[in-house]
Amino acid sequence: MARSKEALVLLLDVGPSMHSILPEVEKLCSMLVQKKLIFSKNHEVGVVLFGTEETNNELEKEVGGYEHVFVLRDIKVVDGDTVEVLHNLPRGTSPGDFMDAIVVGMDMLIKKFGQTNKGKQCLSLVTNAQYPIKDPSEGTKVDQVDMISSQMKAHGVKLDCILIRENPIGSAEQSVINENELLLNQFSKKAISKIVHVDSPLALLGALRTRSISPVTVFRGDLELGSTMKIKVWVYKKTSEEKFPTLKKYSDKAPPSDKFATHEVKVDYEYKSVEDPDKVVPPEQRIKGYRYGPQVVPISSAEWEAVQFKPDKGIKLLGFTDSCNIMRHYYMRDVYIFIPEPGNRKAIAAVSAIARAMKELNKVAILRCVWRQGQGSVVVGVLTPNISCTDNIPDSFYFNVLPFAEDVREFQFPSFSKFPAAWLPNALQQEAADSFVRRLDLAPSGREEMLKPDFTPNPVLERFYHFLDLKSKQPDADVPPLDRTLKRITEPDSDLLSESKPVIDNFHSYFELKENPKRKKLSRLAWKEKPSSSNNENGADGGASDIQRNLIQDSSVKVEKIGDLNPIQDFETMMARRDNPKWVAEAIQGMRVYINDLLEKSSKGETYPEAIKCLAALRKGCILEQEPKEFNQFLFHLYHKCKSPHLLEFLKLLSSKNITLITKTEAADSDVTEEEAKNFPLKSEPSS
Repeated sequence: MARSKEALVLLLDVGPSMHSILPEVEKLCSMLVQKKLIFSKNHEVGVVLFGTEETNNELEKEVGGYEHVFVLRDIKVVDGDTVEVLHNLPRGTSPGDFMDAIVVGMDMLIKKFGQTNKGKQCLSLVTNAQYPIKDPSEGTKVDQVDMISSQMKAHGVKLDCILIRENPIGSAEQSVINENELLLNQFSKKAISKIVHVDSPLALLGALRTRSISPVTVFRGDLELGSTMKIKVWVYKKTSEEKFPTLKKYSDKAPPSDKFATHEVKVDYEYKSVEDPDKVVPPEQRIKGYRYGPQVVPISSAEWEAVQFKPDKGIKLLGFTDSCNIMRHYYMRDVYIFIPEPGNRKAIAAVSAIARAMKELNKVAILRCVWRQGQGSVVVGVLTPNISCTDNIPDSFYFNVLPFAEDVREFQFPSFSKFPAAWLPNALQQEAADSFVRRLDLAPSGREEMLKPDFTPNPVLERFYHFLDLKSKQPDADVPPLDRTLKRITEPDSDLLSESKPVIDNFHSYFELKENPKRKKLSRLAWKEKPSSSNNENGADGGASDIQRNLIQDSSVKVEKIGDLNPIQDFETMMARRDNPKWVAEAIQGMRVYINDLLEKSSKGETYPEAIKCLAALRKGCILEQEPKEFNQFLFHLYHKCKSPHLLEFLKLLSSKNITLITKTEAADSDVTEEEAKNFPLKSEPSS
């Protein structure tokens, strides 16, 4: 059975009041047709203009009336000519009557499809509705809307309306605009209709869905609240990531005269034996292998099947919790929507009762979900009530996937309040920073939100589709410059920047910005060519040379212990790691052990300078990571250890370098005062 085609008729207002926004209307319709050429090349599209000087439609010829309505393109399979037609729409000179345009579009669909193709026909109306519509010959305008709506419902025709609210004619015509809006709202009550209001040319590009995706249920079954209470629900995906279309390989080897050539490229793989490269191994003799160290462990599909976890299909309630316990950043992947089973009144009432109770008590539900029988993974997520504002739409739930323990990435950062007072911003700097952040708000109070997600197209995808259409016509075409409309999405708004300039300048005046010089990366060869044993190539501290330091700093290998080559660099690298909180403690402990080893191995004090530098690095790191007690306890340990005769020289060197305890001023967690630190090492015991 052949799949029925979807049909779309564009009803475009080209009257005088629409002239300023017609370039965006042309772009919107071109984007729509370009995507249909890519994703839905069998769909049919027609174009009807109203507000034109000329009249061209069959109803005018048959029954009269319907003036200034021009059928620019009959309903045909979408092609490249449709895009060209929409690029330069004529500018009309007469007031547009959107009701006449709807009737002409309906007449075109009925004559084309009759009683077939129900549910796959759509009218898309783009207008600002600023001109009054004509009174019907019989009845009122509301009666006319009801009659058209009944015809639309009988033939399964949908109506999508984009109502533009930019540059109204004047306050004197506000009554006309309000009347027209009421009439359009009447369609949504009587037929399948949706009205979208836009207030800027930029929002217009995202108002019309240029690609329709049929919703498919991921689950149909029971929502188990307990052993004796179950609700029939259907689950759909509410949102999904928009990805680039898959570009398949194309073969031009087929002769042009072959009308049945698919031009597909098929790739076949052959597996050959290592012992005998000329022998092809058949599929029944192949088995998957997985590397484990230097070995390859073979695991057959039967073994995988035996150990695979296969939970039973179902959705079970684990419990309820306060909504404040589930943070927004916990959500993972796409959003699902739970609706009661259509037509099941008991399910509709049960879902509505639970959703409204959860909303009233500010609760959310935690669910365990297995969408399919034998699914390899279990999903745990949060169910949030979604109360409907429309009478004919039941209440529902939104579902977001929550992370498991191994999905959570903890990044620990010290609090600004624990930094030394000299590092903290003053009141003027804080106020300048707060003002700067407030100016970054795209939805300031008293103004419409800029770049609304629902009305903002993906600029990367839109540019890709535009360039793909250009390439199909001009194979040698270069990438065109960024479109003016897409620039407004990707680049900062000039009006917003000019308004925020005093705030930006004020922020800049309170914070000194310095350029961070980039070190030149040195290759491993430069390190190997220099002999590491040469004394004059080592630093003044007897450690690694500059080349070795640069190499270690640029290395992507994560340091896990403090080595002898460059202990300070290893310590700082471990302290900076944020993939696991254990590295801070291990770095401190490793540096303490290394300093102890330096002191124990010293015979005539030759390692004392290195130990002093390592101790200074340890002190600095403990201040940054707010670990003052770790350093203070170690310093007391060294003081008692250095009382032995052979380490007295190190104690004198330590006093001369002014390395003392970490005070409360430097770290909030410290219990050492300035006076106690100044008198160290006279203070013999650490405080509790």
